[in-house]
Amino acid sequence: MQVSVEAPSALERRVTVAVDEARISDAVETRLKDMTKTVKLKGFRPGKVPLNVVKQQYGGQVRDEVVNEVVQSTFYEALDQEKLQPAGAPSFDSSKSEPGQGLEYTAVFEVYPEIKPAAIDKETIEKPVVEIADADVDKMIDRIRRQHVSWEVADRPAKEGDQVKIDFNGTIDGEAFQGGEGKDMSIELGSGRMIKGFEDGIVGAAAGTDLTLDLQFPDEYHAKELAGKAVQFAVHVNTVEEAVLPPIDEDFAKKMGVENGDMAKLREDIKENMDMELNKQIKTQLKQKVMDVLIAANKIEVPKSLIENESEALRNQMAQNLSSQGLAQKDLGAIDASMFAEEAERRVALGLIMTEIVKENGIKVEADNVRAMVDEIARPYEKPEEVVKWYYGDKRRLAEVESLVLEEQVVAWAVSQAKVVEKTSTFDEVMNPEKA
Repeated sequence: MQVSVEAPSALERRVTVAVDEARISDAVETRLKDMTKTVKLKGFRPGKVPLNVVKQQYGGQVRDEVVNEVVQSTFYEALDQEKLQPAGAPSFDSSKSEPGQGLEYTAVFEVYPEIKPAAIDKETIEKPVVEIADADVDKMIDRIRRQHVSWEVADRPAKEGDQVKIDFNGTIDGEAFQGGEGKDMSIELGSGRMIKGFEDGIVGAAAGTDLTLDLQFPDEYHAKELAGKAVQFAVHVNTVEEAVLPPIDEDFAKKMGVENGDMAKLREDIKENMDMELNKQIKTQLKQKVMDVLIAANKIEVPKSLIENESEALRNQMAQNLSSQGLAQKDLGAIDASMFAEEAERRVALGLIMTEIVKENGIKVEADNVRAMVDEIARPYEKPEEVVKWYYGDKRRLAEVESLVLEEQVVAWAVSQAKVVEKTSTFDEVMNPEKA
């Protein structure tokens, strides 16, 4: 077997393999001889069919089968010989193998890039440091109260924060449009649920009021046929309701799961939950910053085949999510995998970089860390021990956790290498970074 390798680009390889005729003809001959013992042909007794008759009848078919098998086996022999590691499936040429002429074929594929992880000792990673204050707990209690709000009819004009029940009809150039009508719809004023100007236009209106709102759909409106168009809404206000928050007392504490209604215990439980969520968010942000540092420090070329595969996986994941939310199948078909190419390239690059970091630094998944993560996942459930059994009862599920643990260990390694700068932050700044 002769092998030659060309490199049309940094990652593409073109491997040409030539196989001697003897390797093919010997295998064909052996297989045809074996067939004489089992083949059934009219006019011959079983096991007594002459070899030349079997060759005439099945020679071409057997040679094609042998050639296909030889292509597969010699391709992997060539990879091993040339120390090549394909990234993605190869494409083979359609060259034929004529009897007596041996076999020559070409396989084209991409290889993984050679990566030498860059030092990150001069990189800076910012880590938020937060002390949960009493005022933060007060805000959380108020937020919980608002989740248990009740509504009472108010005999006054509507103001922001009120809930109104309305009938409305929308028209564009005097014509009704799909989705432009509502009956006794509840809207909380100031929630931003409706298009700009709609909720503001109802502020100051009392029950029984009729309004005409001249507005415009935003240019980026999800229904493209309405985007940017002027619209007129005829609105009738049925009722105005004001929010009534539950008092912070024993009953409220009991409703939140504190059996004896002790408010101090309620605050303690809420702070404990806030601390748990805060630590998760800090860990997530720290991981994101580490990944940004690794990507910036290691500029690598990523195999196109891997990007395409990851883009398709992301596309399928989104389609599945949207399908579960009721999106029609015909609309799912409009989701193109190319939309996810940038994110896919980042994911693949990080995977390759982290793999090399793991190899170079001998990072291994620790069983205690895996168990700790499984316990953390199981903790919120009513029967956490059943969840733990569920994970340890399936190697694939446990492998997913091991992958996450390995990722965390890479993050911990990166934090130990880089310069970590602690930044004093508030609870809200960390939990709502976009708003901050």
